[in-house]
Amino acid sequence: MSEPPSSHPVSTAGPVHLIGSGLLGASIGLALTRAGVPVTLEDASPAAAALARDVGAGDLVTPGEEGRAEVRVVVIAVPPDVTADVVLTALRRFPDAVVTDVASVKTIVLRELWEAAEAGTISPADLARYVGSHPMAGRERSGAAAADPDLFAGRPWVLVPHPGSDPAALLAVRNLAVDLAATPVRMAAEDHDRAVAAVSHVPQVMASVLAARLLDAPESALALAGQGLRDTTRIAASDPRLWAAILVGNAGPVADLLAAARDDLTRLEEALRGAAEHGPLSPGAMAAASTTVDRGNLGVSRIPGKHGGARRDYAEVEVLVPDSPGELGRLFVAVGELGVNVEDFAIEHASRQKVGLATIAVLPDAAQRLADGLHEKGWRVVGA
Repeated sequence: MSEPPSSHPVSTAGPVHLIGSGLLGASIGLALTRAGVPVTLEDASPAAAALARDVGAGDLVTPGEEGRAEVRVVVIAVPPDVTADVVLTALRRFPDAVVTDVASVKTIVLRELWEAAEAGTISPADLARYVGSHPMAGRERSGAAAADPDLFAGRPWVLVPHPGSDPAALLAVRNLAVDLAATPVRMAAEDHDRAVAAVSHVPQVMASVLAARLLDAPESALALAGQGLRDTTRIAASDPRLWAAILVGNAGPVADLLAAARDDLTRLEEALRGAAEHGPLSPGAMAAASTTVDRGNLGVSRIPGKHGGARRDYAEVEVLVPDSPGELGRLFVAVGELGVNVEDFAIEHASRQKVGLATIAVLPDAAQRLADGLHEKGWRVVGA
């Protein structure tokens, strides 16, 4: 059942035509249709487009039937290795539309577009209607089945205009981001690619490399896995084909950061080899291990906190929760009755036991009150 149109006014003028109906494309379509903006869908895979239609992301059309003279905005949500070609085609097919893409790499796309303009494949006037963009949102699951109209809410949406971008086109893409509840951030293509290499692309590589080490791990070792392993490998379950295109498309910045990480690992490895051969107190071993973890602490402290503000230290209250229907909801009701705001939450399931360890992050001055209150309500509070 489709949701009623949003009561919030939107600035995006439809129809909007989506090329690519995977996670991002379908999520954009769901959000726009919910807001009452007409959306048409197109995908190289008819099955993928039909699925996006069926989940409510827009109306299915075939190329040439989309009412090209009426389309106001074209959003291209295809892998980065084909993005530039699809942008060029869209600029020719939709002569009155603003065109944007949501690829996670921008420099290589913009370079290919400029080369096409210099070769006369497309006119500067047409290229002026293009503004690159990139919503910093996603999940491990891919495809329209995983689409969410609230996927972009509160997330940065990077706008990457080029020197020839029409200000009206930039405004249209900015309005699109705002209408999807995202926060527009303007960046140059090179700055964007260096930034996402650090906060998205290299973390994906590190998670994948770490998870690959589990292929040879014995079952007895995997049975000991805790939340730390799950946290650090969560994104390793991503789409290999999509990520191959992303990593190759942003090869330079990613390779630079991997080289720096390799140097850090080499220094630690050499120190640990010395400790393994000469004992744990061999010169330099403790310092290398401590420095590695300490620098990680400093890096974590720079990650923005709640709502993008300064990172804060929270107190944690740990509660045992039976793995039964309604128990987690009952816990949140109890926390609400105590008047405590949950700043963050995580749950780890115990191995071979039908119980979970819930970690509730709260402001430090509320921690003891929460622990005492939950204990009085019959909850098993760890350490209380």
